[in-house]
Amino acid sequence: MSVAIQGTVAPGFEPVREAFAANFARAGDYREVGAALAAFHRGRCVANLWGGYADRARMRPWKEDTLINVWSATKAAVAVAMAMLVERGRLRYGDTVASVWPQFAQAGKANVTVAQVLSHQAGLPGFIEPTTIEDQYDWESCCAKLERQAPAWPPGTATSYHAMTYGWLAGEIVRRVSGASVGTFIRDEIARPLQADVFVGLPASEDVRVAEIIGPKRAPNIPPLGQAAMMALANPQQNPEQPNARAWRAAEIPAANGQASAMGLARLYAALTNGGALDGVQILSPDSIARMTAPATSDGRIDMFLGFKDSWGMGVALNTPGIYGTNPRAFGHSGWGGSFGCADPDAGVAIGYVCNQMGPELVGDPRTAELCTAVFGCL
Repeated sequence: MSVAIQGTVAPGFEPVREAFAANFARAGDYREVGAALAAFHRGRCVANLWGGYADRARMRPWKEDTLINVWSATKAAVAVAMAMLVERGRLRYGDTVASVWPQFAQAGKANVTVAQVLSHQAGLPGFIEPTTIEDQYDWESCCAKLERQAPAWPPGTATSYHAMTYGWLAGEIVRRVSGASVGTFIRDEIARPLQADVFVGLPASEDVRVAEIIGPKRAPNIPPLGQAAMMALANPQQNPEQPNARAWRAAEIPAANGQASAMGLARLYAALTNGGALDGVQILSPDSIARMTAPATSDGRIDMFLGFKDSWGMGVALNTPGIYGTNPRAFGHSGWGGSFGCADPDAGVAIGYVCNQMGPELVGDPRTAELCTAVFGCL
């Protein structure tokens, strides 16, 4: 059954529509049910596409403003919030976390820095204390667990993706410094000014726009991982369809429960490729973007969870693996199942993509590279 693709592309970007449409016809694990793609070039929208259905039953058409849980693509908005506080002189990346969050100094963490948290070096990749999915809705309890927990390695000496704990660690720093929850800060300081549909903590009034997320068609192939890296997966083991619960959407889980549209992600990254501004709204200076996207390490270490060369800036993923085009200076963040946002500051390109049919692999969704290749190929 063919799917009608809605939306527009600028002249010369017709191959982007073709690549987007092809995902609805592809065989196997990554065939779309519903999805959207938006792209900007030097502050101008050059693609705004959507198609398919917002539910498993294929009864609700995907719309231009449909939202979906974007999993770890949420982390980039948190990184921008942190960068804004640094730019305003409220915080420095080199500060210890305990300087703004004194209780965090317990269990040998007095010298852990903000930079180590944002670049997954803090040694807290998952919880030690038993934790359920529902426990993640309790902000204070999650933060208290991390206060009590000892690092799994000497902070700063190794890197392993903090899949869920990144959100409470960075988010509590935002709360302590700004006085606002990270979801409120993102709403008031980033999303509303940029007119970007990105929520961490979704009001019930927006539920009508949210697509049903559909879990992967098969279990992922997870290579053998060391004990520290496994912490990110095991406690709790996430349910891919938990985002369909109202309680999940309402909570602030800033590593994983952002609800966003493709245009929302694209507008966020479009500002970051355009000197920190979009449509006259400035959220960051070019210098702050450069600091946020500078490599956190230079020793060639391997991320113990992801299995490739450490490629973290201050909360964003650098393009070391080459999934966001060919430019190593590109950056972004992908989410479990396929949604992603990225930016190439040299080409002036920003891309946002969201989907409800999750792919099975934790790393290496083919839709990412193919859509990026299509956009960059049109420049």
